Amino acid sequence: MRLTRRLSLAFLVVSLTAIGLAAVFVWFTTSTEFSQYLADQRQSQFVSVATDFYGTHDNWTGVDAALRAQGLLPPEAQPGSRPPDPQPFVLADQNGVVVVVGGDYQPGQKVPPAVLASGIGIESNGRAVGTVVTTGQAPARSSIDNEYLSSVNRSLLVAALGGALIALLLGFLIARNLTRPLRDLTAATRSMAEGKLDQRVTVGSRDELGELGQAFNQMSADLALANQSRRRMTADIAHDLRNPLTVIGGYLESLQDGKLEPTPERFETMHAEVRHLQRLVDDLRTLSLADAGELALQRELVAPGDLLGHVAVAYAHRAEQKGIRLGVEVGPDLPEASLDRERMEQVLRNLVDNAMRHTPAGGEIRMAAEHSRGDLVLSVKDTGSGIPPEALPHIFERSYRADPSRSGDESGLGLAIAKAIVELHGGAIQVESRPGEGSRFLVVIPT
Repeated sequence: MRLTRRLSLAFLVVSLTAIGLAAVFVWFTTSTEFSQYLADQRQSQFVSVATDFYGTHDNWTGVDAALRAQGLLPPEAQPGSRPPDPQPFVLADQNGVVVVVGGDYQPGQKVPPAVLASGIGIESNGRAVGTVVTTGQAPARSSIDNEYLSSVNRSLLVAALGGALIALLLGFLIARNLTRPLRDLTAATRSMAEGKLDQRVTVGSRDELGELGQAFNQMSADLALANQSRRRMTADIAHDLRNPLTVIGGYLESLQDGKLEPTPERFETMHAEVRHLQRLVDDLRTLSLADAGELALQRELVAPGDLLGHVAVAYAHRAEQKGIRLGVEVGPDLPEASLDRERMEQVLRNLVDNAMRHTPAGGEIRMAAEHSRGDLVLSVKDTGSGIPPEALPHIFERSYRADPSRSGDESGLGLAIAKAIVELHGGAIQVESRPGEGSRFLVVIPT
């Protein structure tokens, strides 16, 4: 059963239950109050006729005939007919003796004083001449009274049916309105299943369905971005693989045909291209292990100063060749930190290598280590070209190129690998940069 039908049925059941309970309550209240109204009216008429009769005749002889003439007592039963139902009122004289029977009282029976005290006294010329006592019996209803109650009941029935129809219509409309976001989400999800990842739904409320729609839109945008990033990374990796393979293939083909002589320089060139391929494959393997949650850390206590110094020594010759000053600053009394030395060196190498590519001759690269709020902070700062503001949010994405014209020897995976390794340590990596003023990468590791 579709959700719209189920909700409509639920609204209808709830509405019918509420309407039914209201109708029963109204019917019961109306019947009870109408009976009470008839009793009060008949009692008032009974007292009025009895008072007028005694005021005229100065006794109670023949009062039953007067009451019967006004319809306050039923006609006398004919021989062989069913006796009339007990009457709701009893008339007793000044001595408490029954004059007009009612209920279980009989003619000439004396009504107890306690019962008389609860009745309505009848006075004539300032003296008490009788009492009207209610027996608790419901007064007989006339045909007009019954027709009135029947009319009320018919009105209740019509109102209940009308309410049920309105409840069904409103329930259907409300159910359709509630399920419309779900239908839109279903259609968008099916489109995503067909490969159309960039789907959005209209969010028209701030309730749980609205939050679900917003979450879906965010998920769709993230998936579309991830898919776009994956395609870009695939194209970049294919380009990065093709270049060295083209160089190696060209050299080998020329050497095989005898067009080129085998020289140490040419073998070194081919070897350099092979090393580039190996680095690219290693980067891809590192990222695949990180994605699969299988990138294990071999933690050990490492002195931050030794870590930075080892990286500085590895890049000292290259920095000297490019005319770049490479320095190290280590805060005093830095304690050892539990790190994977090899992986963290890989992070710093990626950051320093990135700084080397964007820092001109005469520039400076400075590595630093310090403690801040209980965390170990490693930084790599350069005086290079900086990063455009629009590129900063994407700088750690895989194969993202802030400068599309960069040389083909960069895989574009270095910063993504650095981010994965730092997060595996439970830390975070950040970047601060302004175009023309250089960049500063911060690695924050909890200790």
